[in-house]
Amino acid sequence: MILSIKEEIKKIFKGEVKDDEQTLLLYSRDASIFEVRPKLVLFPIDTEDVKNIVKWVSENKDKYRDPEINQDWKNLYITARCAGTDMSGGALGESIILDFTKHMNKLIRFDSAKKQITVQPGMFYRDFEKITLEQELVLPCYTASKSLNALGGMYGNNSAGERTLKYGTTQDYILEAKVIFADGNEHAVKPILLGEISDQEEIYKKVYELIKKNEEEINHAKPKVHKNSAGYYIWNVIHNNVFDLNKLLVGSQGTLGIATEITFKLVKNPKYSKLVAIFMNDLEPLGRLVDEIIQFSPETLEAYDDKTMKLAVRFFPDFLKHKGLIGMIKFMWSFLPEFFMMFSNGFPKLILLAEFAGENNEIVHKQCVALIKKIKNFKLKVHITKSEIEANKYWDIRRESFVLLRKHIKGRHTAPFIDDIIVRPEFLPKFLPELNKVLGGYNLTFTIAGHAGDGNFHIIPLMDFKDPNISKIIMELSEKVYNLVLQYKGSITAEHNDGIIRTPFLEKMYGEKIIKIFSEIKKIFDPKNIFNLGKKVIGSDGSGTKEYIISHIANEHTVEHKV
Repeated sequence: MILSIKEEIKKIFKGEVKDDEQTLLLYSRDASIFEVRPKLVLFPIDTEDVKNIVKWVSENKDKYRDPEINQDWKNLYITARCAGTDMSGGALGESIILDFTKHMNKLIRFDSAKKQITVQPGMFYRDFEKITLEQELVLPCYTASKSLNALGGMYGNNSAGERTLKYGTTQDYILEAKVIFADGNEHAVKPILLGEISDQEEIYKKVYELIKKNEEEINHAKPKVHKNSAGYYIWNVIHNNVFDLNKLLVGSQGTLGIATEITFKLVKNPKYSKLVAIFMNDLEPLGRLVDEIIQFSPETLEAYDDKTMKLAVRFFPDFLKHKGLIGMIKFMWSFLPEFFMMFSNGFPKLILLAEFAGENNEIVHKQCVALIKKIKNFKLKVHITKSEIEANKYWDIRRESFVLLRKHIKGRHTAPFIDDIIVRPEFLPKFLPELNKVLGGYNLTFTIAGHAGDGNFHIIPLMDFKDPNISKIIMELSEKVYNLVLQYKGSITAEHNDGIIRTPFLEKMYGEKIIKIFSEIKKIFDPKNIFNLGKKVIGSDGSGTKEYIISHIANEHTVEHKV
């Protein structure tokens, strides 16, 4: 039956249609802990290809549900995929994978004067950034994996990163998107006035009515944190007399429609930056300290723990590779103050990195000095970096710790499943020790690092995937960590989204009524369930459940993560 479906699709699809073993194995993995094998992988040439496959799947969905006609395909649906860097399993599916990075990766237009750029979803951020930086412009919601990820994935996940504290998430930078809905037609989606809704198609009207009908319940359920990617983001669709459907589509992981063009607004990229490194031996004043730092409007406020720092020292030679002799000497020399400090005072429990940026180097330096003066009463060790090389040593530790873990601990692999929790910064002094206590109850090697200014931390343990108890540990630890997060009124995912790994826990976070609203949203956009089953909403085939998580954890031979 696979061949007949493949041949039918090839009649209406110009791009490549593949089902060879190597391709299916490759697309069975993303950066998550899962292995989910698709039936076909498609590489669309253009928008017409995407429209045609959506129409074909919609028209044939019921036909191939009949087991007498089809014994090989469990279900028929489309999972849109770009770079596959998603840690949640959002880019995995058992049916058709639609990969945009091969062909639909082009620049459509760029207006530097208006600070606007339109691209296809498969464009890699590294290529996108080269274009924008030439005009001293940047999309500031980029992720730590910006050398790997693509723009469509940023749209699908509502991506965020180091500079989100000051600049916001991807949803704040979408001016317009062209999206193919379940009817197989391409729709231009952009903000409209509330008074114009009556002139729009049914999707607009139904979403508006659903939100207005449940307005009180929705407002009460909104997580009181700086960023959140859990569930459908129904809170900002209606705002200041404006109705913006992109607020809902961004972060929906391709479960409501498929974007074919995205128009972003850009910001000016500051010319100069300096980093203030702050070393904390006691977490008690962390909440108050973060409040003080935020008043100075830093570009970033990042953090990593003592385990991360010890890891860097332990595998210090790795940082010296590929730097050349002169770079190696400069890098080692820049670390002397930290080595002296650590030999005399021990490893700090937490290192904060507050980065300031602007158009004038002297003003940037004065901001750093003013911050140090302001937090003098905390009696902390602080250091202002003197060069880009010196600043990069801290960023290297922050960004490379997970890679070092994976590389040096034999027989274990990175396991992102509690990797994106967030609580309000004022709760961190109590929350982080309790989190460490929960994690300490298991024989795990892990580090904690993240965005201290947001209260968003990433935890990726190393685990032995040959351990027969691995599923039990993952599910048990997820429950305990999420219970703690929700006790402090946080979110189970700030940036990395739900995918396979968090969809079953959404009801724990939001309750039954909001989950029902999410299901209604899904029905409005996708009544036949043709888009990315089992993410955000539990699928009719049992996907999106805890049982699905357990049955699709990758085995020892296929598990390998990009972090």
